[in-house]
Amino acid sequence: MQEIKKQLEILLVNYFRDQYPDFPKGKVVASESPDFVIKMKNKHKLGIELTRLNPASALTKTIQELTSIIFREELVKSMQELFAAGSEKKLFVKFLFSDKQIIGPERELAVRSKTVAIIRAAIEGMKEESFFCKTLLNNELPLGLEEVMIAHHPELKTSVWERSNNLGISNNVVDDIRLAIEKKDEKLRLYQKQQLNQYWLLITTDCLRADKNINLLNKIINEVFHSRFQQVFLFDLMRARVIPLV
Repeated sequence: MQEIKKQLEILLVNYFRDQYPDFPKGKVVASESPDFVIKMKNKHKLGIELTRLNPASALTKTIQELTSIIFREELVKSMQELFAAGSEKKLFVKFLFSDKQIIGPERELAVRSKTVAIIRAAIEGMKEESFFCKTLLNNELPLGLEEVMIAHHPELKTSVWERSNNLGISNNVVDDIRLAIEKKDEKLRLYQKQQLNQYWLLITTDCLRADKNINLLNKIINEVFHSRFQQVFLFDLMRARVIPLV
């Protein structure tokens, strides 16, 4: 069995393939350095390296914010346990909580049972032998939840349920993207030992958010990024949005 990190990477690269129309046709093979090799019919090989956007510039949380985070993570854990009690399906689930409509302890049990019931209904008809992804929006969810992303891949043997943006919210997303590219550029020489025809970098993020009130998507699109990789993408998982950077 693949370790959980590789299981999630397999799910994510298939999610990327599902959302990016120009993804090359070919066999996706799990590898190391880079994470995946796409073997095409013309014998060309494309390497794809995955990395998660790390909010290096995230602001320090207040005691109140930390207390809220702990409560939300315990709620997610209890929802996973309730779901697992009635189903053996393995899912990757991300919960985006609202900062305007706060879920308090008095609603915990009701939100837990209702959300799990909604998730069970959402995956009815899901084929366990193929990739599946669905995002539930706030009008489908209990008050206090903005979005829930549900994904499955047959290689996923261990369920992962977690709070979206659990690494923090960046204070400077553009700088964090540049840092992610620089770190992987430094390792490209190692990846090139496989002598592949092209190398792509896929930077994943749960949900693009910033502490400052700015049009973050426009800011990213209007920036000029450079990399030694032939193509670099930013992949917003909750919104199923692929943003070419290079």
